[in-house]
Amino acid sequence: MNMIQAINSALDVVMDRDATVTVMGEDVGYFGGVFRATAGLQAKYGKTRVFDTPISEIGIVGVAVGMGAYGLRPVPEIQFADYIYPALDQLVSEAARLRYRSAGEFTAPITVRSPFGGGIFGGQTHSQSPEGIFTHVSGIKTVTPSTPYDAKGLLIAAIEDNDPVLFFEPKRIYNGPFNGHWDRPAENWSRHPAGEVPTGYYRIELGKANVVRAGEAVTILAYGTMVHVALQTVADMGVDAEVIDLRTLVPLDIETIEASVRKTGRCMVVHEATRTGGFGAELAALVQERCFYHLEAPVERVTGFDTPYPHSLEWAYFPGPVRIGQALKKILKD
Repeated sequence: MNMIQAINSALDVVMDRDATVTVMGEDVGYFGGVFRATAGLQAKYGKTRVFDTPISEIGIVGVAVGMGAYGLRPVPEIQFADYIYPALDQLVSEAARLRYRSAGEFTAPITVRSPFGGGIFGGQTHSQSPEGIFTHVSGIKTVTPSTPYDAKGLLIAAIEDNDPVLFFEPKRIYNGPFNGHWDRPAENWSRHPAGEVPTGYYRIELGKANVVRAGEAVTILAYGTMVHVALQTVADMGVDAEVIDLRTLVPLDIETIEASVRKTGRCMVVHEATRTGGFGAELAALVQERCFYHLEAPVERVTGFDTPYPHSLEWAYFPGPVRIGQALKKILKD
């Protein structure tokens, strides 16, 4: 399966197992979603469990919070992560706080799915990476997969979780990890290879990172599309790097990170979002706090730039092999 198919399979599996799971959002019903992630679900489960909503993100999430409080497990889709801001108040002031303000009487077991990041020529309003905003909010879990296998297992775990989860899907690799040049648009991107994904039920525990490449020279922390960019870069350069796919930003698997950095003595963070206030800053601070006496060089960050998303310069904005390579040379030289 590619990632879209894996997400569709996850939704199908949990809806078949649990009648309280509902899917909602703009165009998710008859049309099957703009990326086809919900294709066929309405025909199989009916219009009361898979239904279209008005173009109102605050309404979509607000209704989902109420449904969750009354015993359902809604999975609302925000069509693009750029559109999530109108729903910010419902997510931050209602969903994130409901368990605490009700002393556990009510919960908000909602999983908000949303495509994020660039790479599909979507321009300024279809390409943002807002994950750092939500990692700041106590009470919300933030997840982003990098492979079809992880996407399905993590999504099932997120839907079954009793707390609100933001599930950000890197649309640049929706149709499979790109197997080629990461510094320019892919040709025939819909034909990229996918990954082996079981058709049945399985779950991947939230809060567990994955060491996708073992190494001794430097630790690279990444998530989503940037995992593949980092892997390709170190392979091309022949660097003995340990690459960790965070998978879950909150809760964060700090134990795996700490063990790796204590071993390698060097750490680099790679993410597509803008630099200032990005999740990489939190990672750098945590590594410095926990591994200071093991570090042989400052923690490096390779990120997007502090600028509105530059549609015409999209591929210069992304952290790619050139910028990651330059940072690797610098950190290994120190």
